[in-house]
Amino acid sequence: MSKIKKTVKAFQNIAHEPSLLNLVLNDREVRKKEFLKKYPYFEALPQIDFFDLGGDFEETIDLCFLDGGSLPTDLALLKTLAKGKKNYFEIGTWRGESVWNVAKVIDDCTTFNLSKEEMLALGLNKKYGELHGIISKKNPKILHLEGNSKTFDFAGLNQKYDLIFIDGDHSYEMVKNDTEKVFQNLIHENSVVVWHDYAFNPEKIRYEVFQGILDGLHKNFHKDLYHVANSMCAVFIKGDFKTKVFEGLKEPDFLFEVNLKIKK
Repeated sequence: MSKIKKTVKAFQNIAHEPSLLNLVLNDREVRKKEFLKKYPYFEALPQIDFFDLGGDFEETIDLCFLDGGSLPTDLALLKTLAKGKKNYFEIGTWRGESVWNVAKVIDDCTTFNLSKEEMLALGLNKKYGELHGIISKKNPKILHLEGNSKTFDFAGLNQKYDLIFIDGDHSYEMVKNDTEKVFQNLIHENSVVVWHDYAFNPEKIRYEVFQGILDGLHKNFHKDLYHVANSMCAVFIKGDFKTKVFEGLKEPDFLFEVNLKIKK
């Protein structure tokens, strides 16, 4: 098919189904070009390795290997960062794997998510709403809060958190919103903040999320942002770390040893 015919066919499809235009606007290369117009010096965050976060790295995690979940390394990162921390807050619970794992290290854990009613009002699948917190609610010590982060009074919690995980709506607008709310209301001098889905995978950056992070933060905080290699996470953490340049196609330096067993 010629380019002209393809173009005509594309416009016909978009005219019939306007939502298809979002596939073009949300294309990774389109997002990257828009991102680099504003941040030409910031194509990727500097990377740090797990073992640069302190000592030998070894974690045991629980996960269900289902759609929309985290990588094993993402959950292991949260458990690693949780050591020595007293409290934890997350935005975006899904099945609750992340807080379930962190609660093995920190007793005071709080999650924040849309209510089932609001999910239904947004036209989301009923089963999708019912599955939120299906794992984490089995731990009665975990506090589950409900609300919309656009309108929720985070200052009213009157609480600062040692470790915060932002894993809600991954659109640019909501990442920016959640980042602003967290840094305005929930952090203290030594808080560590983690964003999930900074990358589609450890080698492919998700630029709408990256820009939401940068635009939601004061520029003074940008120097304390890193991508943890082998994960999909960006992290805000203060310290003097050995860093390396992000590589989109990386030759592995090491292997992770993974042992699997089923827990019912």
